[in-house]
Amino acid sequence: MKKTYSRKEFLRNTLIASATPMLASPAFAAHGRRRPSGLPDKYENLIDLHGQFDAPVIIDSITLLRVENKFFIRVRSTDGAEGIVIDNGRLSHLYPIMKEKVIPFFIGKDARDMETLVDEVYAYESNYKLAGMAFWNCVAQVEMGVLDMLGKVAGKSVGAILGKVRRRRIPVYISSLTRETTPEQEVEWLAQRLQETGAQAVKLKIGGRMSKNADAFPGRTDNLIPLARKSFGDDVAIYVDSNGSYDAPKAIEVGRLLEAHGIGFYEEPCPFEDHEATRQVAEALAVPIAGGEQDSNLSMFEWMIKNNAFQLVQPDLYYNGGFIRCLRVAKMAAAVGINVTPHSPKADAQSVCMLHFASVIANSGPHQEFYGHPMKHESWYAPHFDVTEGHIIVPDGYGLGITYDADFIAKAKLV
Repeated sequence: MKKTYSRKEFLRNTLIASATPMLASPAFAAHGRRRPSGLPDKYENLIDLHGQFDAPVIIDSITLLRVENKFFIRVRSTDGAEGIVIDNGRLSHLYPIMKEKVIPFFIGKDARDMETLVDEVYAYESNYKLAGMAFWNCVAQVEMGVLDMLGKVAGKSVGAILGKVRRRRIPVYISSLTRETTPEQEVEWLAQRLQETGAQAVKLKIGGRMSKNADAFPGRTDNLIPLARKSFGDDVAIYVDSNGSYDAPKAIEVGRLLEAHGIGFYEEPCPFEDHEATRQVAEALAVPIAGGEQDSNLSMFEWMIKNNAFQLVQPDLYYNGGFIRCLRVAKMAAAVGINVTPHSPKADAQSVCMLHFASVIANSGPHQEFYGHPMKHESWYAPHFDVTEGHIIVPDGYGLGITYDADFIAKAKLV
């Protein structure tokens, strides 16, 4: 007989690893979830940068570098301090926005004012007319470079600059990014990765990706979910991501299958722009709904949280404009007992921002996202990130804690 799971069992099986007590919040109760009357000011300052630096740290230059097919943002102060961050793969398309609309605003500014600067850049030369992920992705990378620089000036990690470092071992889930496998193939390689990494959680792709109710191929989702639960057992947390594959009725139908097999969260059941459809799905199902990867509007995060459309929030540190804006989202979520697990299907130097973010927020989810397939470690940066006993260690160096090979960066061309 097929085993079914109550909501209590969902939370016990998939969320027990969380260190935060917020999981018992009424925000997780299906049907009639608590509707909060108010949330923290989404533009409230959360970091006392002036208290950490006695003297101004003036941004002298922000340079976009390219080495082979990789982009980097280098920030320098008038005193010669330097920060550097790797691009998330988007600047090959977005560099005109970065160079012409974002970088000029920050030159000559005091880096200690970063919390207000990330708001003011939006109005600079009517940048709000470029609103969305493309614009905020550029702002994020400037902010990350500045914070890396500030950490090096202060002799602190970015986590310590942002607040109290609560944890240095980050539990992760193994994230699959493919829909091209059969259910049998998918379960086989993920089972191997679970064994190799010691991870206790995995995320599967279901549906067809913004596919108007179509599966990747007929029957894949219906067969994958029960096979995964049978193969991995009840002690492994299974999460799923549909990438907006369904309208609300179909998403609810698929959600019943997920409920029957104890799935820990259901990510983006509906197209991300259809906020009301997502809310309807959350209202109908017991399985927690996750989302926020594509969002870069703090007011929309506020609406989704207030209206209980999300029971797990997933801002992307790049897409949503950086650490500061994602900390604001985390604080709104914490106010109603909701955890945060950023979208971050990375395994190289790009993953360092997620690690620092997860190290400081009080409401970090039970597992953070990490790219599932093993990756070849490149020699041009250190440290490398390996999953051991289901965890990754947050770098303890200054700033972001990533060191780039000087000879590699010396080959860079200005963009």
